[in-house]
Amino acid sequence: MPAEWEPHAATWLAWPHYHGDWPGKFDPIPWVYAEIIRQLAKHERVELIVNDAASARKARRILQRADALSANIRFHRWPTNRVWLRDSGCIFLKRDAGAPAGEKPGHSGIALKFRFNAWAKYSNWRHDNKVGIEMAIAGGAEFMTPYHAGKEIVLEGGSTDVNGAGTILTTEECLLSKLQERNPHMARPHYEKMFAEYLGAANTIWLGRGIVGDDTHGHVDDLARFVAKDTVVTMVEPNPKDENHAPLRANLRRLQAARDQDGKPLTIVEIPMPQPVVFEGRRLPASYANFYIANKLVLAPVFNRPNDRLALNTLAQLFPTREIIPIYSGDFIWGLGAMHCMTQQQPL
Repeated sequence: MPAEWEPHAATWLAWPHYHGDWPGKFDPIPWVYAEIIRQLAKHERVELIVNDAASARKARRILQRADALSANIRFHRWPTNRVWLRDSGCIFLKRDAGAPAGEKPGHSGIALKFRFNAWAKYSNWRHDNKVGIEMAIAGGAEFMTPYHAGKEIVLEGGSTDVNGAGTILTTEECLLSKLQERNPHMARPHYEKMFAEYLGAANTIWLGRGIVGDDTHGHVDDLARFVAKDTVVTMVEPNPKDENHAPLRANLRRLQAARDQDGKPLTIVEIPMPQPVVFEGRRLPASYANFYIANKLVLAPVFNRPNDRLALNTLAQLFPTREIIPIYSGDFIWGLGAMHCMTQQQPL
């Protein structure tokens, strides 16, 4: 699996339609999507999944009004339950240099189609479990379904992050906990073997707990992200009274003790969490780590909090050749996800 900053052929998105993800606050969400698509389509193809013909018409109208409709957007009419393609979509891989082409004519790459069961939490996931196959076929990739002990493996893209050189980040809370348990038949060594065999990442760095309010129970893309082969951005909470303070400090210590695929320590860059985002009495999983790295730009969630500027400045220093695009996510995060959760890259 290549790193996210490597060249993309496209970004995959699914047009929002499920009001239950943003109860009472759905109206602004399509406009957030329009701005994201407007930015992405400048630099790479956007593969946009819509539920049906009516959804396609709505999406086109909104994109046109937002000056975001372009020839670089390709529409696909497939039903989805939700829009979080990072987790439900396939994971596109690149073949190693010198590796033979696909066994099937016309297949230039490979896509992993893990089983999706809505984070072992919700009942409406059957459309989303099929969308990865549709993506792989449309993307010209030969897809495979990973198995362990005769069972399909459940794995969401947001639960891991790779540096494209053999190291992967994940969390114990998401993959090893008995709560929202994805794979009761798998333990730590089974995951590590799977990461090596299917993702080309033989070196696993295990973090502990996720952030408060995370509906996925510990996805790493709200905690720590590779920004280079030897560099990790990690979230920290300076306020010792905040619920995120202790688990994020523990994760920082794990990263400081970790080694990359060559046995070398990582360069660690700390970004403070946004001041709490609360709606209807609920602490939401707002995190600057949920950015998305695209061709020539980085989409960065912001929340109208004082720490927004610190996060944007840090990302600008880490990605000097990319434009840092702030996307207001104060409404969007009510859906319990942001830029990284909604996107899935297809490598060039």
